[in-house]
Amino acid sequence: MALPVNPPQPPRTLRSVADLLAAGLITPAEAPALENVAQHYATAIPPAFAKLIESPDDPIGRQVIPDAAEGHTDPTEDPDPIGDDALSPVPGIVHRYADRALLKPLLVCPLYCRFCFRREHVGPGGGVLDEAALETALDWLRTHPDIHEVVMTGGDPLMLSPRRMRAIMQALEGMEHIHTIRIHSRVPVADPDRLDEEMADALETTRSMWLVAHINHARELTPAARAAIRRVQARAIPVLGQSVLLRGVNDTPEALEALLRAQVAARIRPYYLHQLDPAPGTARFHVPIREGQRLLADLRGRVTGIAWPTYVLDIPGGHGKVPIGPDYLRTGPDGMLAAVAPDGTLHRLARERG
Repeated sequence: MALPVNPPQPPRTLRSVADLLAAGLITPAEAPALENVAQHYATAIPPAFAKLIESPDDPIGRQVIPDAAEGHTDPTEDPDPIGDDALSPVPGIVHRYADRALLKPLLVCPLYCRFCFRREHVGPGGGVLDEAALETALDWLRTHPDIHEVVMTGGDPLMLSPRRMRAIMQALEGMEHIHTIRIHSRVPVADPDRLDEEMADALETTRSMWLVAHINHARELTPAARAAIRRVQARAIPVLGQSVLLRGVNDTPEALEALLRAQVAARIRPYYLHQLDPAPGTARFHVPIREGQRLLADLRGRVTGIAWPTYVLDIPGGHGKVPIGPDYLRTGPDGMLAAVAPDGTLHRLARERG
């Protein structure tokens, strides 16, 4: 008599130290320290992202596999490095700039990046704003006519159900002063099947809608990720790319160039290259600003301007973003400005005084 054969189980998101051990992504010797890290910071590596990992310390694994170093907080690090908490008038809203506000409908992500600046807040226990809390957040937006842009973030807004996303879109459409909606998400590369036709339909709106995909390495733009992005683009929603400059991930001219070119090839316009925010336990990812400026300067003249992101620093304490890209102007001894060419040569500007 033949024994019944159990059907193969679909791959599941890796969430625990035991999962990481079973997947061969950590060693038994590392497990005790990582159990301690797990008491503070969530882990989630969905199957689509896990299969990209070639080794635990490669540019993909490094982003998502916990490390014992996360147990150490550097004196320069802060649990709320960009001051979200102090700028939150009601739960789910952050108001930092005069004309726009963040709407955070949930604090759950498809994966948890080890460098996340909101790592103290996000995780499976972060949950979703309940109906009353969401309505309070939407009422705040309704009663602030000076807000013209809503940036949906979290957590990851594309972790919402299409039904809930559609309801939020309809609520925002009912506010005449809201002209632009931006959704910031890791879903297109982390769990691309989640961005299906139903979710893409839910994003359709009469407002100016933009999707900003968080992508840190060229290998993240798999065929499945590009298909998910095309589903959004097919609805006339432009897609921008944002990345974080990370040690061991994209901190070489070759890696950064490949990332920018891969985005443009997928019809994604690189938007921001973020300087790492000093969240607790993230020091191993830090690339000094001057080094970041040199990386970008190395690419000037080699990479099309379409692929050129704005290198930005979110000033710690909630003081806002500022561009920190390379400076190509110098003041000469005669007081006149000179421009630095891509090849490093200096050229005096006869009509420009410093």
